[in-house]
Amino acid sequence: MALQFTDQTAREAIESGKPVVIDFWATWCGPCIKLGPVVEELAEKYAEKAVIGKLNIDENDEIAGENRVRNIPTVLFFKDGELKDRSVGLVKLSDLEEKLIKIL
Repeated sequence: MALQFTDQTAREAIESGKPVVIDFWATWCGPCIKLGPVVEELAEKYAEKAVIGKLNIDENDEIAGENRVRNIPTVLFFKDGELKDRSVGLVKLSDLEEKLIKIL
C-alpha cells in the first residue's frame, strides 16, 4: 500500500538514501485520481525495494515547491537523497516501473 506522505515524512524518506517514489496529487485533479490505483499497484509490487507514497499538494507544498512540481500528477523518483527522474501526467504502470528500475 502506498504511504500517505506529509512534507516531513517525505523529507525523511528522501534523506534515508533509499529509493523513494512520490506521487504529487490533489483531490480535485481528475488525472491524479486515475493515477492513484497505478501508484498503489507499484507500491505493492515494489514494497520491499522502495518507499512509495502519495503527497497531497493542497495539504503539503514544501517538497513540491523545492522540486519544481508545476503540474499534477507528477511522480518524482529519488535515490541517495537526490532527484533522479520525474514523470508528469497520467501514465501507465510500465512507464513508472521503467523509471523505478533504473534507480533500484
